[in-house]
Amino acid sequence: MPGKAIMLQGTGSNVGKSVLAAGLLRALANRGHAVCPFKPQNMSNNAAVAADGGEIGRAQALQARAARVAPSVHMNPVLLKPSSDVGAQIVVQGRVEGAARAREFQDAKRGLMPRVLESFGRVSETADFVVVEGAGSASETNLRKADIANMGFAAAADIPVVLIGDIDRGGVIAALVGTRAVVAPSDSALVVGFVVNKMRGDPALFEDGMADIAARTGWPALGLVPFFDRVRLLPAEDAYDLSERRPQGPPPGRRDRRARIAVPHLPRIANFDDLDPLSAEPSVDLTMIERGMPLPADADLVILPGSKATVADLTALREEGWDIDILAHRRRGGRVLGVCGGFQMLGRTISDPQGLEGPPGTVAGLGFLEVDTVLADPKTVREVAGETVRGGVGFSGYEIHMGRTSGPDAERPLHRLADGRTDGAQSIDGRVAGSYVHGIFASDRYRAEWLRAFGVEAGIGDHDGLVDRTLDELADHLETHLDIDRLISLAR
Repeated sequence: MPGKAIMLQGTGSNVGKSVLAAGLLRALANRGHAVCPFKPQNMSNNAAVAADGGEIGRAQALQARAARVAPSVHMNPVLLKPSSDVGAQIVVQGRVEGAARAREFQDAKRGLMPRVLESFGRVSETADFVVVEGAGSASETNLRKADIANMGFAAAADIPVVLIGDIDRGGVIAALVGTRAVVAPSDSALVVGFVVNKMRGDPALFEDGMADIAARTGWPALGLVPFFDRVRLLPAEDAYDLSERRPQGPPPGRRDRRARIAVPHLPRIANFDDLDPLSAEPSVDLTMIERGMPLPADADLVILPGSKATVADLTALREEGWDIDILAHRRRGGRVLGVCGGFQMLGRTISDPQGLEGPPGTVAGLGFLEVDTVLADPKTVREVAGETVRGGVGFSGYEIHMGRTSGPDAERPLHRLADGRTDGAQSIDGRVAGSYVHGIFASDRYRAEWLRAFGVEAGIGDHDGLVDRTLDELADHLETHLDIDRLISLAR
């Protein structure tokens, strides 16, 4: 028998839907429920490899972990991976099904609803409680006709909705009351309550605000949730959050040696949770370098992260002058690591004969590695394990890429994979390296070896354990500040 479900929608993007869903799933799992996450449509370049082989949004992979179940492509049946300001790659039930401009996708969405409902049915059969997460804002009335992500899905699946507002950004009363004013009466009737998220300071100061929202909307208040600071230890869903979530320097008064890692914040940065285990280390000062700022001259390591649009991000990197900064860093003896798209940028050339990322052609890379990349189908999506060529340090991770890279420096691979393949490339002196494997720094011994090269020790012995402890703390936080019993009773 399919499980009950409840849907968390927001007054806007970044109000905390993903985190609240993860925390609620862990709280329900801790109570003994069999639970699963579901997000009909996600837009993110931060993807994960599901246990059944395709790719889904990283947030749904984290939510599956919170629920203590294996991630499945059916937990996020439609994933949009932006490759430009107006276009995105479309992934349906884990597989790439082409690309479309924003207007074209709006026309195509109606045809995707049956597959979204099919995936929801599969997920519902495995759990007694499904927590569904909406996308963006519930009040985008201009998109309502073809909506599959918010009220359109809730109406089609007959699921009650809890509306989330973010008090930290200001205007939460207007956001919640305004949503009630603009959505159709039939959509408003789906809402069974509201939650105000990210409260800082004394919650008693907003008691009148909660009462005012309830009176103006007719929706009951289900909780006022204080800001959960340790959210920075969980993978971020959106690149929008990266800069404010990363530490920007050592704690005041700290003078001991720390490894300084600089990461250019590229416009189409992807799979940026690769950085989370490093930024969580007390011995690391990891800084996202925003556009308009130079790379710091005292960096020990520059990481070029993954990218959904490698050629376009390489152009942006050059426009910022970061290529010159990296060259200077290299001449000072600094180390450089490229991951996936960043690895491709470090080579001599990037060719796109099929026009997968834009007009067909070949562009010059940064030239730090003697390798060349050809972007081509099919897309590689798989989990991997292996060890370093130097030292035999084990790791696990995953690959999501469309490139094939070869050349003299690839004859000095960085990794030996368990399936017999090699991965990556290294310069002759080993100070520049690239890899297609995401998630490698979550492997504790692997991360410790990299930090040891900079004269510091890892302080987190078990990163996976840290994430799980943080999820349990988040669950406890929600048990205190959300009416979870009422949420359970409202689900259907």
